[in-house]
Amino acid sequence: LGDYTYYDDPQGLERFEENVLYHFDFIGDRLVIGKFCSISAETRFLMNGGTHPTDLIGTYPFPIFGEGWETGSMEAWVSRGDTVVGNDVWIGYGSIIMPGVTIGHGAIVATASVVTKDVPPYTIVGGNPARPIRQRFDDATVARLLALAWWDWDVARITRCVPQIMSGDVDALERAMADGPEGAT
Repeated sequence: LGDYTYYDDPQGLERFEENVLYHFDFIGDRLVIGKFCSISAETRFLMNGGTHPTDLIGTYPFPIFGEGWETGSMEAWVSRGDTVVGNDVWIGYGSIIMPGVTIGHGAIVATASVVTKDVPPYTIVGGNPARPIRQRFDDATVARLLALAWWDWDVARITRCVPQIMSGDVDALERAMADGPEGAT
């Protein structure tokens, strides 16, 4: 979990871990969440332990239950890889993030969305399955924002540049960054 990321749940922050489902050590996948993310209550992350093979005769995970069934191979078990949430991502209430999905920096996931595919940076997605609604900025601006990567700055610089980060004016943010400690306001 990245610095300054928060999970907003009126029933308590400890509920976050309850909403990471099917995360088993023997699978080996990870949930990686960047800095400055806003994750709303009831957001669920489904990990690879909840996937089942669809190309085998049976979909049941026999080997994990013992009973002499350990001879079956878990190698055929489906793993879609790590689930990765970039920096400065906002995930709306009650969304479901499927295993192996990458949500790009600055993306927004609308309330109650089911994210089944990767989300490009600075894109708003919504629905079931989640589909792009619109890009937050044009391609050139997205490239500039990704190059700035303000979330990787030291906290003093971020603090000085909060007005520019919140302004929507990329030129002002670039100027503030270039001004350095003395000129950034």
